[in-house]
Amino acid sequence: MISLPGRPSHAKPNVLLIGGGGREHAMALKLSQSPRIGDLYTTHPENPGLTALCRAVDVPVSIREIYRLKQFIAKKDISLVIIGPEDPLCEGFTDKLTDDQTLVFGPVAQAAQLEGDKAWAKHIMKAASVPTADSRNFTDYEAACEYVKSREHAPVIKAAGLAKGKGVIVPETVAEALVALERIMVKKEFGDAGSKVVVEDRLEGREVSVLAIVDGSNILILPPCQDHKRLKDGDQGPNTGGMGAFCPANTINEAEMTEIESHILVPTIDALRRDGIEFRGVLYAGIMLTPAGPKVLEFNTRFGDPECQPLMARLKSDFLELTLATCLGKLDQIEVAWDPRPACCVVLASEGYPDKPKTGAPIHGLEQAALVPNVHVFHAGTRRASNGQVVTAGGRVLGITALGNTMAEARASAYAACDLISFQGKVYRSDIGLDAL
Repeated sequence: MISLPGRPSHAKPNVLLIGGGGREHAMALKLSQSPRIGDLYTTHPENPGLTALCRAVDVPVSIREIYRLKQFIAKKDISLVIIGPEDPLCEGFTDKLTDDQTLVFGPVAQAAQLEGDKAWAKHIMKAASVPTADSRNFTDYEAACEYVKSREHAPVIKAAGLAKGKGVIVPETVAEALVALERIMVKKEFGDAGSKVVVEDRLEGREVSVLAIVDGSNILILPPCQDHKRLKDGDQGPNTGGMGAFCPANTINEAEMTEIESHILVPTIDALRRDGIEFRGVLYAGIMLTPAGPKVLEFNTRFGDPECQPLMARLKSDFLELTLATCLGKLDQIEVAWDPRPACCVVLASEGYPDKPKTGAPIHGLEQAALVPNVHVFHAGTRRASNGQVVTAGGRVLGITALGNTMAEARASAYAACDLISFQGKVYRSDIGLDAL
Protein backbone atom coordinates (compact mmCIF):
# COMPACT_ATOMS: atom_id res chain seq x y z
CA MET A 1 0.00 0.00 0.00
CA ILE A 2 1.37 3.42 -1.02
CA SER A 3 1.30 5.87 1.88
CA LEU A 4 0.62 9.57 1.47
CA PRO A 5 3.33 11.92 2.82
CA GLY A 6 2.45 13.17 6.28
CA ARG A 7 -0.65 11.00 6.59
CA PRO A 8 -1.29 7.63 8.28
CA SER A 9 -1.05 4.59 6.00
CA HIS A 10 -4.76 3.83 6.47
CA ALA A 11 -5.82 7.33 5.34
CA LYS A 12 -8.50 7.46 2.65
CA PRO A 13 -7.48 10.23 0.24
CA ASN A 14 -10.04 12.51 -1.34
CA VAL A 15 -9.51 12.72 -5.12
CA LEU A 16 -10.33 15.33 -7.76
CA LEU A 17 -10.73 14.16 -11.37
CA ILE A 18 -10.35 16.87 -14.02
CA GLY A 19 -12.10 16.24 -17.34
CA GLY A 20 -15.58 15.26 -18.46
CA GLY A 21 -15.44 12.68 -21.26
CA GLY A 22 -15.58 8.93 -21.68
CA ARG A 23 -11.97 8.58 -20.60
CA GLU A 24 -12.71 10.30 -17.31
CA HIS A 25 -15.87 8.25 -16.74
CA ALA A 26 -13.79 5.08 -17.16
CA MET A 27 -11.18 6.36 -14.70
CA ALA A 28 -13.87 7.44 -12.23
CA LEU A 29 -15.43 3.99 -12.29
CA LYS A 30 -12.06 2.38 -11.60
CA LEU A 31 -11.26 4.87 -8.82
CA SER A 32 -14.66 4.30 -7.18
CA GLN A 33 -13.82 0.59 -6.89
CA SER A 34 -10.77 1.29 -4.70
CA PRO A 35 -11.33 0.33 -1.05
CA ARG A 36 -9.01 3.19 -0.07
CA ILE A 37 -10.70 6.12 -1.76
CA GLY A 38 -12.39 8.87 0.22
CA ASP A 39 -14.57 11.40 -1.60
CA LEU A 40 -14.26 11.56 -5.40
CA TYR A 41 -14.90 14.92 -7.09
CA THR A 42 -15.49 15.82 -10.74
CA THR A 43 -15.05 19.10 -12.59
CA HIS A 44 -17.81 18.05 -15.03
CA PRO A 45 -21.00 17.18 -13.11
CA GLU A 46 -23.04 17.73 -16.27
CA ASN A 47 -21.85 14.29 -17.43
CA PRO A 48 -24.44 11.85 -15.98
CA GLY A 49 -21.90 9.04 -15.80
CA LEU A 50 -19.57 11.14 -13.65
CA THR A 51 -22.42 12.51 -11.52
CA ALA A 52 -23.37 8.97 -10.55
CA LEU A 53 -19.88 8.38 -9.13
CA CYS A 54 -18.58 11.77 -8.02
CA ARG A 55 -19.33 14.90 -6.06
CA ALA A 56 -19.38 18.17 -8.00
CA VAL A 57 -16.74 20.91 -8.00
CA ASP A 58 -18.62 24.16 -7.44
CA VAL A 59 -15.96 26.68 -8.52
CA PRO A 60 -14.74 27.75 -12.00
CA VAL A 61 -12.12 25.45 -13.52
CA SER A 62 -9.72 27.53 -15.60
CA ILE A 63 -6.06 28.44 -15.52
CA ARG A 64 -6.99 32.13 -15.14
CA GLU A 65 -8.83 31.37 -11.90
CA ILE A 66 -6.69 28.49 -10.73
CA TYR A 67 -6.58 30.01 -7.24
CA ARG A 68 -10.31 29.21 -6.92
CA LEU A 69 -9.63 25.55 -7.62
CA LYS A 70 -6.70 25.54 -5.18
CA GLN A 71 -9.00 26.95 -2.50
CA PHE A 72 -11.55 24.22 -3.25
CA ILE A 73 -8.84 21.54 -3.01
CA ALA A 74 -7.70 22.87 0.36
CA LYS A 75 -11.27 23.19 1.67
CA LYS A 76 -12.18 19.61 0.69
CA ASP A 77 -8.83 18.19 1.87
CA ILE A 78 -8.08 16.71 -1.56
CA SER A 79 -4.81 14.77 -1.58
CA LEU A 80 -4.71 13.70 -5.22
CA VAL A 81 -5.66 15.42 -8.48
CA ILE A 82 -5.89 13.33 -11.66
CA ILE A 83 -5.89 15.25 -14.94
CA GLY A 84 -7.52 13.51 -17.90
CA PRO A 85 -7.44 15.83 -20.96
CA GLU A 86 -4.50 17.45 -22.71
CA ASP A 87 -5.57 21.11 -22.47
CA PRO A 88 -5.18 21.55 -18.69
CA LEU A 89 -1.86 19.66 -18.80
CA CYS A 90 -0.46 21.99 -21.46
CA GLU A 91 -1.86 25.03 -19.63
CA GLY A 92 0.10 24.11 -16.51
CA PHE A 93 -2.54 22.80 -14.10
CA THR A 94 -0.04 20.29 -12.71
CA ASP A 95 2.51 23.03 -12.04
CA LYS A 96 -0.05 25.22 -10.29
CA LEU A 97 -1.86 22.58 -8.22
CA THR A 98 1.10 20.53 -6.93
CA ASP A 99 2.21 21.45 -3.40
CA ASP A 100 3.18 19.82 -0.11
CA GLN A 101 -0.40 18.68 0.50
CA THR A 102 -1.52 17.77 -3.02
CA LEU A 103 -0.19 15.24 -5.52
CA VAL A 104 -1.06 15.60 -9.21
CA PHE A 105 -1.18 12.72 -11.70
CA GLY A 106 -0.15 14.22 -15.03
CA PRO A 107 3.02 15.82 -16.43
CA VAL A 108 4.09 19.41 -15.92
CA ALA A 109 3.49 21.88 -18.76
CA GLN A 110 7.00 21.56 -20.20
CA ALA A 111 6.69 17.78 -20.47
CA ALA A 112 3.14 18.07 -21.85
CA GLN A 113 4.54 20.00 -24.82
CA LEU A 114 5.40 16.61 -26.28
CA GLU A 115 1.73 16.67 -27.22
CA GLY A 116 1.05 20.39 -27.22
CA ASP A 117 3.77 21.28 -29.75
CA LYS A 118 4.40 18.64 -32.42
CA ALA A 119 7.32 20.65 -33.82
CA TRP A 120 9.06 20.65 -30.41
CA ALA A 121 8.31 16.94 -30.03
CA LYS A 122 10.10 16.31 -33.33
CA HIS A 123 13.09 18.23 -31.97
CA ILE A 124 13.16 16.03 -28.85
CA MET A 125 12.89 12.88 -30.94
CA LYS A 126 15.72 13.98 -33.21
CA ALA A 127 17.93 14.79 -30.21
CA ALA A 128 17.21 11.36 -28.74
CA SER A 129 17.60 9.48 -32.08
CA VAL A 130 14.02 8.24 -31.76
CA PRO A 131 12.80 6.75 -35.07
CA THR A 132 10.11 8.93 -36.65
CA ALA A 133 9.16 10.32 -40.06
CA ASP A 134 11.35 13.02 -41.61
CA SER A 135 9.63 16.39 -41.37
CA ARG A 136 9.86 20.16 -41.75
CA ASN A 137 8.08 22.88 -39.80
CA PHE A 138 6.46 25.97 -41.29
CA THR A 139 4.84 29.12 -39.96
CA ASP A 140 4.66 30.73 -43.42
CA TYR A 141 1.83 29.48 -45.62
CA GLU A 142 3.46 30.29 -48.97
CA ALA A 143 6.73 28.60 -47.97
CA ALA A 144 4.83 25.51 -46.88
CA CYS A 145 2.98 25.39 -50.21
CA GLU A 146 6.19 25.69 -52.20
CA TYR A 147 7.74 22.85 -50.23
CA VAL A 148 4.73 20.60 -50.74
CA LYS A 149 4.67 21.38 -54.49
CA SER A 150 8.31 20.30 -54.73
CA ARG A 151 7.52 16.82 -53.44
CA GLU A 152 6.82 13.79 -55.58
CA HIS A 153 4.47 12.17 -53.06
CA ALA A 154 1.83 13.73 -50.79
CA PRO A 155 3.10 14.31 -47.23
CA VAL A 156 1.13 14.23 -43.99
CA ILE A 157 0.03 17.68 -42.80
CA LYS A 158 -0.25 18.30 -39.05
CA ALA A 159 -1.34 21.32 -37.05
CA ALA A 160 1.51 21.65 -34.56
CA GLY A 161 -0.70 22.62 -31.62
CA LEU A 162 -3.58 20.94 -29.79
CA ALA A 163 -6.50 20.12 -32.08
CA LYS A 164 -8.56 17.58 -30.11
CA GLY A 165 -7.03 14.68 -32.04
CA LYS A 166 -8.32 16.06 -35.37
CA GLY A 167 -5.40 18.21 -36.58
CA VAL A 168 -3.74 15.51 -38.67
CA ILE A 169 -4.64 15.28 -42.36
CA VAL A 170 -3.39 12.40 -44.52
CA PRO A 171 -3.89 13.51 -48.16
CA GLU A 172 -3.67 11.13 -51.10
CA THR A 173 -2.27 13.68 -53.57
CA VAL A 174 -0.12 16.80 -53.53
CA ALA A 175 -3.21 18.82 -54.53
CA GLU A 176 -5.05 17.50 -51.47
CA ALA A 177 -2.02 18.39 -49.33
CA LEU A 178 -2.23 21.99 -50.53
CA VAL A 179 -5.92 22.07 -49.61
CA ALA A 180 -4.98 20.75 -46.16
CA LEU A 181 -2.46 23.58 -45.71
CA GLU A 182 -5.13 26.11 -46.64
CA ARG A 183 -7.60 24.59 -44.18
CA ILE A 184 -5.09 24.67 -41.34
CA MET A 185 -3.08 27.85 -41.97
CA VAL A 186 -5.48 30.15 -43.83
CA LYS A 187 -9.00 29.10 -42.86
CA LYS A 188 -7.81 28.27 -39.31
CA GLU A 189 -10.10 25.28 -39.01
CA PHE A 190 -8.13 24.19 -35.93
CA GLY A 191 -7.64 27.69 -34.53
CA ASP A 192 -4.26 28.69 -33.15
CA ALA A 193 -3.16 25.05 -33.29
CA GLY A 194 -2.51 25.66 -36.99
CA SER A 195 -0.25 28.69 -36.59
CA LYS A 196 2.60 26.27 -37.21
CA VAL A 197 2.40 23.11 -39.28
CA VAL A 198 4.51 19.99 -39.46
CA VAL A 199 4.90 18.57 -42.97
CA GLU A 200 6.20 15.01 -42.73
CA ASP A 201 6.77 11.93 -44.81
CA ARG A 202 3.92 9.45 -44.86
CA LEU A 203 4.71 6.22 -43.06
CA GLU A 204 3.25 2.92 -44.23
CA GLY A 205 2.50 -0.06 -42.03
CA ARG A 206 0.29 -1.12 -39.11
CA GLU A 207 -0.65 1.47 -36.50
CA VAL A 208 -0.73 0.70 -32.78
CA SER A 209 -1.02 2.69 -29.54
CA VAL A 210 1.58 1.97 -26.86
CA LEU A 211 0.97 3.70 -23.52
CA ALA A 212 3.32 3.79 -20.56
CA ILE A 213 3.00 5.16 -17.05
CA VAL A 214 6.14 7.02 -15.98
CA ASP A 215 7.02 8.10 -12.42
CA GLY A 216 10.10 10.16 -13.26
CA SER A 217 12.46 7.20 -13.43
CA ASN A 218 10.44 3.97 -13.70
CA ILE A 219 8.41 3.06 -16.79
CA LEU A 220 5.42 0.72 -16.73
CA ILE A 221 4.42 -0.38 -20.23
CA LEU A 222 0.67 -1.00 -20.56
CA PRO A 223 -0.89 -3.61 -22.85
CA PRO A 224 -0.90 -2.29 -26.43
CA CYS A 225 -4.12 -0.96 -27.93
CA GLN A 226 -5.36 -0.29 -31.42
CA ASP A 227 -7.40 2.83 -32.09
CA HIS A 228 -9.70 3.46 -35.04
CA LYS A 229 -9.32 7.13 -35.98
CA ARG A 230 -11.30 7.38 -39.21
CA LEU A 231 -15.04 8.00 -39.07
CA LYS A 232 -16.20 5.20 -41.35
CA ASP A 233 -15.67 1.46 -41.78
CA GLY A 234 -12.51 0.36 -43.53
CA ASP A 235 -10.62 3.42 -42.25
CA GLN A 236 -12.46 5.75 -44.60
CA GLY A 237 -13.65 9.31 -43.99
CA PRO A 238 -12.12 12.11 -41.90
CA ASN A 239 -9.92 11.70 -38.85
CA THR A 240 -11.77 11.89 -35.54
CA GLY A 241 -10.82 11.80 -31.89
CA GLY A 242 -11.31 8.02 -32.11
CA MET A 243 -14.27 5.83 -33.10
CA GLY A 244 -13.28 2.80 -31.04
CA ALA A 245 -10.38 0.76 -29.72
CA PHE A 246 -9.48 -2.73 -28.61
CA CYS A 247 -6.95 -4.14 -26.17
CA PRO A 248 -4.66 -6.00 -26.31
CA ALA A 249 -3.63 -5.34 -29.90
CA ASN A 250 -2.43 -8.60 -31.38
CA THR A 251 -1.05 -6.71 -34.37
CA ILE A 252 2.22 -6.19 -32.47
CA ASN A 253 4.63 -8.84 -31.16
CA GLU A 254 6.84 -9.00 -28.08
CA ALA A 255 10.02 -8.14 -29.98
CA GLU A 256 8.41 -4.97 -31.36
CA MET A 257 7.22 -3.99 -27.88
CA THR A 258 10.77 -4.43 -26.54
CA GLU A 259 12.12 -2.28 -29.38
CA ILE A 260 9.56 0.44 -28.67
CA GLU A 261 10.55 0.50 -25.01
CA SER A 262 14.31 0.59 -25.62
CA HIS A 263 14.45 2.78 -28.73
CA ILE A 264 11.47 5.11 -28.24
CA LEU A 265 10.09 5.42 -24.70
CA VAL A 266 13.30 5.25 -22.65
CA PRO A 267 15.29 7.61 -24.95
CA THR A 268 12.46 10.14 -24.95
CA ILE A 269 12.21 10.21 -21.14
CA ASP A 270 16.03 10.45 -20.93
CA ALA A 271 16.08 13.35 -23.42
CA LEU A 272 13.53 15.24 -21.33
CA ARG A 273 15.54 14.57 -18.18
CA ARG A 274 18.69 15.96 -19.84
CA ASP A 275 16.73 19.16 -20.43
CA GLY A 276 15.76 19.25 -16.76
CA ILE A 277 12.19 18.05 -17.41
CA GLU A 278 10.86 15.22 -15.22
CA PHE A 279 7.96 13.27 -16.69
CA ARG A 280 5.30 11.86 -14.37
CA GLY A 281 2.07 10.57 -15.83
CA VAL A 282 1.05 8.80 -19.03
CA LEU A 283 3.26 8.83 -22.12
CA TYR A 284 1.29 7.66 -25.15
CA ALA A 285 3.19 6.78 -28.31
CA GLY A 286 1.25 6.48 -31.54
CA ILE A 287 3.39 3.99 -33.43
CA MET A 288 3.56 2.89 -37.06
CA LEU A 289 5.02 -0.58 -37.48
CA THR A 290 6.90 0.00 -40.72
CA PRO A 291 9.02 -2.51 -42.67
CA ALA A 292 12.04 -0.68 -41.18
CA GLY A 293 10.75 -1.10 -37.62
CA PRO A 294 8.52 0.88 -35.23
CA LYS A 295 8.41 4.65 -35.79
CA VAL A 296 6.63 7.39 -33.82
CA LEU A 297 3.65 9.06 -35.46
CA GLU A 298 3.05 11.35 -32.49
CA PHE A 299 3.18 11.55 -28.71
CA ASN A 300 0.33 12.25 -26.31
CA THR A 301 0.86 12.93 -22.63
CA ARG A 302 -2.32 11.41 -21.18
CA PHE A 303 -4.52 8.37 -21.58
CA GLY A 304 -5.97 8.10 -25.06
CA ASP A 305 -9.68 8.33 -25.55
CA PRO A 306 -11.03 5.72 -26.35
CA GLU A 307 -7.97 3.56 -25.49
CA CYS A 308 -8.47 4.35 -21.81
CA GLN A 309 -11.86 2.61 -21.74
CA PRO A 310 -10.68 -0.92 -22.67
CA LEU A 311 -7.54 -0.44 -20.55
CA MET A 312 -9.59 0.42 -17.45
CA ALA A 313 -11.97 -2.46 -18.19
CA ARG A 314 -9.01 -4.88 -18.14
CA LEU A 315 -7.13 -3.37 -15.17
CA LYS A 316 -7.53 -5.63 -12.14
CA SER A 317 -5.23 -3.65 -9.84
CA ASP A 318 -6.22 -0.64 -7.74
CA PHE A 319 -6.06 2.41 -10.02
CA LEU A 320 -5.80 4.75 -7.03
CA GLU A 321 -2.66 2.92 -5.83
CA LEU A 322 -1.23 3.11 -9.34
CA THR A 323 -1.70 6.88 -9.60
CA LEU A 324 -0.29 7.49 -6.11
CA ALA A 325 2.77 5.35 -6.88
CA THR A 326 3.33 7.36 -10.06
CA CYS A 327 3.16 10.70 -8.28
CA LEU A 328 5.56 9.52 -5.55
CA GLY A 329 8.09 7.81 -7.82
CA LYS A 330 7.26 4.36 -6.45
CA LEU A 331 6.05 2.41 -9.46
CA ASP A 332 8.70 -0.21 -8.69
CA GLN A 333 6.98 -0.90 -5.36
CA ILE A 334 3.64 -2.08 -6.74
CA GLU A 335 2.43 -4.96 -8.89
CA VAL A 336 -0.07 -4.38 -11.69
CA ALA A 337 -2.42 -7.15 -12.84
CA TRP A 338 -4.58 -7.34 -15.95
CA ASP A 339 -7.69 -9.31 -16.79
CA PRO A 340 -6.58 -11.86 -19.42
CA ARG A 341 -9.80 -11.26 -21.34
CA PRO A 342 -9.64 -8.81 -24.27
CA ALA A 343 -11.76 -5.66 -24.35
CA CYS A 344 -13.44 -3.79 -27.19
CA CYS A 345 -14.82 -0.23 -27.11
CA VAL A 346 -17.25 1.04 -29.76
CA VAL A 347 -17.96 4.78 -29.88
CA LEU A 348 -21.45 6.01 -30.66
CA ALA A 349 -21.23 9.48 -32.21
CA SER A 350 -23.65 12.23 -33.19
CA GLU A 351 -24.75 12.98 -36.71
CA GLY A 352 -22.35 15.48 -38.27
CA TYR A 353 -19.34 14.44 -36.20
CA PRO A 354 -16.47 15.43 -36.39
CA ASP A 355 -17.25 18.70 -38.21
CA LYS A 356 -20.63 19.92 -36.92
CA PRO A 357 -22.21 17.37 -34.58
CA LYS A 358 -25.91 17.77 -33.86
CA THR A 359 -26.74 17.60 -30.16
CA GLY A 360 -29.79 17.53 -27.91
CA ALA A 361 -31.22 14.22 -29.14
CA PRO A 362 -32.84 12.03 -26.44
CA ILE A 363 -30.96 8.78 -25.79
CA HIS A 364 -32.96 5.60 -25.19
CA GLY A 365 -31.90 2.14 -24.05
CA LEU A 366 -29.05 3.04 -21.68
CA GLU A 367 -30.39 0.89 -18.85
CA GLN A 368 -30.94 -2.11 -21.11
CA ALA A 369 -27.45 -1.82 -22.62
CA ALA A 370 -25.87 -1.67 -19.17
CA LEU A 371 -27.47 -5.04 -18.34
CA VAL A 372 -25.58 -6.86 -21.12
CA PRO A 373 -23.03 -9.07 -19.30
CA ASN A 374 -19.46 -7.69 -19.11
CA VAL A 375 -20.46 -4.36 -20.69
CA HIS A 376 -19.71 -0.84 -19.43
CA VAL A 377 -21.56 2.16 -20.91
CA PHE A 378 -19.20 5.12 -20.59
CA HIS A 379 -20.66 8.61 -21.06
CA ALA A 380 -18.60 10.93 -23.23
CA GLY A 381 -20.84 13.66 -24.67
CA THR A 382 -24.11 13.45 -22.76
CA ARG A 383 -26.09 15.58 -20.33
CA ARG A 384 -29.36 15.34 -18.47
CA ALA A 385 -32.11 17.62 -19.78
CA SER A 386 -34.47 19.53 -17.49
CA ASN A 387 -37.03 16.72 -17.79
CA GLY A 388 -34.48 14.16 -16.58
CA GLN A 389 -33.91 12.61 -20.01
CA VAL A 390 -30.27 11.92 -20.97
CA VAL A 391 -29.52 13.64 -24.30
CA THR A 392 -26.56 13.97 -26.64
CA ALA A 393 -24.21 16.84 -25.82
CA GLY A 394 -21.14 16.30 -27.98
CA GLY A 395 -19.62 14.65 -31.02
CA ARG A 396 -18.67 11.39 -29.35
CA VAL A 397 -21.61 10.43 -27.18
CA LEU A 398 -20.95 7.02 -25.58
CA GLY A 399 -18.16 4.45 -25.42
CA ILE A 400 -19.67 0.98 -25.23
CA THR A 401 -16.95 -1.23 -23.77
CA ALA A 402 -17.11 -4.99 -23.33
CA LEU A 403 -14.89 -7.80 -22.06
CA GLY A 404 -15.01 -11.28 -23.57
CA ASN A 405 -13.18 -14.58 -23.39
CA THR A 406 -12.17 -13.90 -26.99
CA MET A 407 -12.11 -10.71 -29.05
CA ALA A 408 -15.00 -12.07 -31.09
CA GLU A 409 -17.00 -12.44 -27.88
CA ALA A 410 -16.03 -8.94 -26.68
CA ARG A 411 -17.08 -7.45 -30.03
CA ALA A 412 -20.36 -9.32 -29.99
CA SER A 413 -21.23 -8.05 -26.51
CA ALA A 414 -20.26 -4.47 -27.33
CA TYR A 415 -22.32 -4.40 -30.52
CA ALA A 416 -25.25 -6.11 -28.81
CA ALA A 417 -25.30 -3.24 -26.31
CA CYS A 418 -24.91 -0.68 -29.12
CA ASP A 419 -27.99 -2.09 -30.82
CA LEU A 420 -30.02 -1.51 -27.64
CA ILE A 421 -29.18 2.22 -27.59
CA SER A 422 -30.92 4.64 -29.91
CA PHE A 423 -30.82 8.36 -30.60
CA GLN A 424 -31.47 10.40 -33.72
CA GLY A 425 -28.49 10.40 -36.07
CA LYS A 426 -26.53 7.70 -34.25
CA VAL A 427 -23.20 7.06 -36.03
CA TYR A 428 -20.77 4.24 -35.36
CA ARG A 429 -18.36 1.90 -37.09
CA SER A 430 -19.23 -1.76 -37.49
CA ASP A 431 -15.62 -2.99 -37.82
CA ILE A 432 -14.06 -2.09 -34.45
CA GLY A 433 -11.78 -4.93 -33.38
CA LEU A 434 -12.00 -6.83 -36.66
CA ASP A 435 -8.24 -6.50 -37.11
CA ALA A 436 -7.81 -8.62 -33.97
CA LEU A 437 -9.67 -11.49 -35.64
